[in-house]
Amino acid sequence: MSVSFLPDMIFPSLTDVTAGALSARGITTLLLDFDNTIVPYTTSTPTPEMERWLRAMQQSGLRLCVVSNSHKPRVKVFCEKYGLECITHAKKPFQRGLNEAKRRFSLDPAKTALVGDQIFTDVLGANCAGMQSILVSAINNHTIWLKLRHVAELPFIACGKRRIKYEKSGKI
Repeated sequence: MSVSFLPDMIFPSLTDVTAGALSARGITTLLLDFDNTIVPYTTSTPTPEMERWLRAMQQSGLRLCVVSNSHKPRVKVFCEKYGLECITHAKKPFQRGLNEAKRRFSLDPAKTALVGDQIFTDVLGANCAGMQSILVSAINNHTIWLKLRHVAELPFIACGKRRIKYEKSGKI
């Protein structure tokens, strides 16, 4: 278990994450945060680009599962509509939902990644679970609390970007 706020990968948005980038890192299962990662908090309707991305990822052979802290039924309804596995009430960064995913799908944490928009829930939760962590930009920081949270995350994002750049340079 690694307590780290630094993501292993950073992408501008979920639709920039590719099956090729994941398979190059040995990832066979992608766990997805829901709110502000797939859709904004205010809707359950994905953009056409997000729908295309979901279909492409499903066709790639990667296992996909939404792991959300939400208690709202809209997450399960969305997952049923798009043929996605789903775990709600996950309590990220705590391990309840991630452990449920590991058990339900017999996951190897080293071959699993969690993608989300928050350092303090998604990245920390994945890192503590021994999974690869992927940070994407939030779709819409529409409240002052989300904006403040993002400001608090900026130092970790900057450190994560430096570490990723350093790793790519081959100096590790």
